[in-house]
Amino acid sequence: VALIDATGKPLDGRGLDDGPEIVGDEMEHIVQWADGEDIGRYAGTPVRLRAVMRDADLYALRFC
Repeated sequence: VALIDATGKPLDGRGLDDGPEIVGDEMEHIVQWADGEDIGRYAGTPVRLRAVMRDADLYALRFC
């Protein structure tokens, strides 16, 4: 999962290669990137999520 800006550029430390691969069937999984930093600093800023999946379905997202 990548966190990208409105132009499609990954935010620093939030690209596809900056977090672990998510494997398995889970109802709740916290996406965390390598630096482990909170994404609250992007509050009020337009951002997008990019999820790359294989043989998977994504039913919902939630920000806390």
